[in-house]
Amino acid sequence: MEDLNLHGWLPIRLWQEAGQWRVDWCWFGDARLSQPFFGDSVEDALRRPFNQAFRRQTPLDALGQWQRQSPGLGPSAFICHASRCGSTLISQMLAQLDDHIVISEPPPLDALLRSELPPAERSAALKGLMSAYGQRRRGVEQRLVVKLDAWNIGELPLLRECFPDTPWLFVYRDPLEIAVSHLRRPGMHMVPGMIGTTVLDDGLPFGSQEDFIPRRVGRLLATGLEHCQALSGVAVNYSELPEAMTGRLAAFFGLDDEQCGQVFATVGQHAKQPAQAFVGDSEDKRREASALLRERVMRWAQGPYEALTSLPL
Repeated sequence: MEDLNLHGWLPIRLWQEAGQWRVDWCWFGDARLSQPFFGDSVEDALRRPFNQAFRRQTPLDALGQWQRQSPGLGPSAFICHASRCGSTLISQMLAQLDDHIVISEPPPLDALLRSELPPAERSAALKGLMSAYGQRRRGVEQRLVVKLDAWNIGELPLLRECFPDTPWLFVYRDPLEIAVSHLRRPGMHMVPGMIGTTVLDDGLPFGSQEDFIPRRVGRLLATGLEHCQALSGVAVNYSELPEAMTGRLAAFFGLDDEQCGQVFATVGQHAKQPAQAFVGDSEDKRREASALLRERVMRWAQGPYEALTSLPL
């Protein structure tokens, strides 16, 4: 097999053709990934004339071949989360550091984690995917931090099989505030049937959003709690942010004093919409919640939330 030359290219999509998995790659060169989500960075890169003129596709096993030719950084931390709870703030703070690669919710990772590939093939592909994201495209990179989609908390054990020594966080928040956020603007995983089968499914019929969303939030929190207890996860409450980035999260991510100062450069910005100033909205969300939503959150999500708050720091 001839050598690949994928320096500067990153995997942006995994798909199947005639039963075979394939990888779409996009040219990033040495551009930093500074957008809130990997998909945003992909959209920017696809506007480049080079990427409009040239597309690159490979078989899935090219991930493993490229890893063998050019081993990238292994993941130094995974960020799991209950959604709308500060995980994007953490990833955006880390993205300020020149020696950090931060990959936030990359679709190829979700595709592999929830695929029906044979375990050995999936494991090899996951390791190859992380190596591709961990390439030193600018030459100064030292750490790779990956933020998963919220529902991938269900697949965390699969990822831990591949990277058993990589520490991981579970970021969570008062479930009433999460639920109100999704009632205002539902995430994909809060729309019935939109993302396929996940750990969030409970087999109960859809009644209304004010019932469905608290059930999903409860499943997120309960699964996060289970894995924190079984897989040595670090639980981080939204209420600790951003100050924890100079405290226990600085220790978790291995940040020195200079880096702790650098990560606060974006704290005044809205994490998902950097052009806007961040304004805390916890009280507004709590006031907005209906009596029905409060009852459903108490029934489905309050228990695991309180258990998470009781975990040792």
